[in-house]
Amino acid sequence: MSEASLERGLNDLKAQIDAPVASFFSSCVHCGMCAEACLFYTETKDPVYTPIHKLEPMRRLWEQEYTLLGRLKKLLGLSKVVTDEELEEWRSLVYDSCSLCGRCTMVCPVGNDIAYMIRKMREGMSASGNAPEGLIGAATRAIEIGSPMGVKLPALQAQVRHAEKELGFEIPFDLEGAEYMVLMSSMEIMNYPEYLSAIAKIFKQAGKTWTLSSEAFEATNTGIQIGSSDIARELVSRIVNAADKLKVSTVISPECGHAYTAIRWDGPNLIGRPFDFKVKHILEVLDELREQGLLKTEGFENAKMTFHDPCQIVRRGGVIEQPRRLLNMVAKNFVEMEDAGTMNWCCGAGGGVSANEDADELRIKAFNRKKAQLDEINVDILVTACANCRIQLEDGLEINDMDIPVVGLTEMLAEHLVETNKTEG
Repeated sequence: MSEASLERGLNDLKAQIDAPVASFFSSCVHCGMCAEACLFYTETKDPVYTPIHKLEPMRRLWEQEYTLLGRLKKLLGLSKVVTDEELEEWRSLVYDSCSLCGRCTMVCPVGNDIAYMIRKMREGMSASGNAPEGLIGAATRAIEIGSPMGVKLPALQAQVRHAEKELGFEIPFDLEGAEYMVLMSSMEIMNYPEYLSAIAKIFKQAGKTWTLSSEAFEATNTGIQIGSSDIARELVSRIVNAADKLKVSTVISPECGHAYTAIRWDGPNLIGRPFDFKVKHILEVLDELREQGLLKTEGFENAKMTFHDPCQIVRRGGVIEQPRRLLNMVAKNFVEMEDAGTMNWCCGAGGGVSANEDADELRIKAFNRKKAQLDEINVDILVTACANCRIQLEDGLEINDMDIPVVGLTEMLAEHLVETNKTEG
């Protein structure tokens, strides 16, 4: 990289040092507690994976540019200058070894939001040309095609036709005035088409109007993962425009963690205004239907099962009790993993890690933390509510020769629905 390009890159990184980041660096007491909260550290014992260490180039820039001591150290040559080679070296730490799960944030004794800081670091890395090729490709496809996996509308329409043939009723597209607009992730369309059928069955029983949008069906937001607010804003805007056009009351985020974060929590800030509709995760909607008596199930699963809490949905989104209330409708032998709920361990594939081929070996190693949780309770079925988690869980279980089926909670509920004639009767 030329000197001019490096200067632009460092300026991009410095631009991300906002007031919260500066205050977090100022208050860090270097206790190292965040290390024991990070599965990339606990499963490797390599100190480079300590969460706060992953921010070292940004910390040094902050110190050199915005503190008196740092400026003096820089002037005297006592503080190492950040180079492009160092940023390239840090790429693996910022992208390969962080799923943005936020567990480190939960244990910080001074309340520093380390996951937020990593997000800001990624913004600078992305702008300076230091993002992984896998995420760059996914982000490019999301902008140009509408899906990070290259899924186009005809692929979804084909899945819809297949589901309609199986269900015997129509799945609506572009229905104006519907109560719900349902989003999908590419992984659900390509890997778990049963999710769409489950949604259709449940809303049919509940008597709710809903629709898919032909203009914005993809929920996955690669802008959040790669660290580009511009890309994130564009992808959120497509959903907002489609929801406004169809005049829906609620947009439903699917079983996908970062999709939920992007549209529910970051969305209004990204586009600079409140939404004219509500945003809810599918588990929130299903729990509301349960409470209203509109989600009617029969029979129970006798197998011993547990629930994997997706980080963005549970820890950073607060959807904690809903999946457990829903599981209790259909499961007789439900047990919790150690550290379940808010402090549950990440699957190891979120935050764009699964889309980053450079991280594959480390991602599988990080799964050992989830393996240890599962070994302690010896279950027959593993339930979750995130398609990205589900793929990682299936990969990790297969590699470790663990014969545990992984199922989505929405699909499990749909399998236990009371038949329509019984409901009407």
